Parts: sequence; structure tokens; C-alpha cells
Amino acid sequence: MDEGDTPVGMGRYGDLDYSRLAKRSFLFGLSLFVIGSIGQVVLPAVLAAPPAWELTLLFDLEAIGLVVSFFSPLVFGVVLPLTE
Repeated sequence: MDEGDTPVGMGRYGDLDYSRLAKRSFLFGLSLFVIGSIGQVVLPAVLAAPPAWELTLLFDLEAIGLVVSFFSPLVFGVVLPLTE
């Protein structure tokens, strides 16, 4: 077998289950968004004046969660299977 050849039954990136990766990464992004959203609501109710860095962290969780949950099905469900 040459250096560039892949074994029979294995794709370019190994034996990846793209549908499972897409679902799990979408759920991971969704959970980041939910944690950030709930934290934005609950933290000011618990603390009178929450520190700015905590609110920034929760906002960043929301933003990163949206980006991950939007792009992960596109990457793992469409782009990577097409590159094999």
C-alpha cells in the first residue's frame, strides 16, 4: 500500500460517524446557549450587582453556542461527507 492509499472501508478522515458528530456538536452548542441564557436571567436575581466579567462570560457562552450549533451540522453533515 502506498502512502496516499487508505484502507478499504475507511474514508479520508478515518471511520467517522458524521451524523452522530453533527447531532452531538449541535446539542453541545445548544447547551452552551441555554447555560448562557439561564445564567443571564438567574445571576442578576441572585446577586444584587454581578461582576461584569461574569455577565460577559455568559454572553460569550450564548454567542459561541449559537455559532457552534449553526455551523456544526453544516460542517459535519454536509461539508466533511462531501470531501471523502
